Amino acid sequence: MKILIIEDEINAAKELERILLEQDKSNEVLAILDSVEAGIAFLKRNSSPELIFSDIQLADGMCFEIYKEVPVNSPIIFCTAYDEYMPEAFETNAVSYLLKPVTEVAIAKAMEKFKRLRFAFEPAAAIQSIEKLSRDLKYTYKKSLLVELREKIIPLPVNDIAYLYLENAVIKVVTLKGQQYYITSTLDELERMLNPESFYRANRQFIINRLAIASIDRFFSRKLVARLVMETPETIVISKANSSDFLRWLEG
Repeated sequence: MKILIIEDEINAAKELERILLEQDKSNEVLAILDSVEAGIAFLKRNSSPELIFSDIQLADGMCFEIYKEVPVNSPIIFCTAYDEYMPEAFETNAVSYLLKPVTEVAIAKAMEKFKRLRFAFEPAAAIQSIEKLSRDLKYTYKKSLLVELREKIIPLPVNDIAYLYLENAVIKVVTLKGQQYYITSTLDELERMLNPESFYRANRQFIINRLAIASIDRFFSRKLVARLVMETPETIVISKANSSDFLRWLEG
């Protein structure tokens, strides 16, 4: 079973992972995420897991913000030190609500309950998969972008782009050969136009091409710095919340 853990206490997350793997060798923990931002990023880029274990109070807010931002059909087992969030939790796809410290017995009982209720989630998961496949078949990402150079409009193949950069409310497009152009779209619009297998939204200023990445440096506070094959106008920093997602994307 593919399981996602959303928990900002790393020791608690690792203990939960250990218990899940010991109880069933077929369990697979897809990722351990410690923030709302990381949860949203992961669920936007990946299909819904079969089950989510979720803390409620995270490093940057309440987990409910994730489920309001991203439609998730996965059943959720909440693990928290507080019982006052139970009503709000059961407005989501909650199948169980465990109070910390969570024991192996409590997890086993929650998993048994989930297995009994699992059929109720499967139709929704099937519908979601069909809808996603339909969207993927209908939607094709841009092969070229129309960029501006003086008085000309030029079709630029996206494979030639090294990065896109927001500078003083203007989007600069820089190619792998160092050519520079400008485009009138926003970074949010461009992120939707470009194939996420090749391009990554590193932060509020940069979208970068996988082909342009020369190396990754570790930065303080568990952030990362992407070094490209050419100089960039400023350092490309990937936040701590997105660093794991970025490395998974880089691996392909």
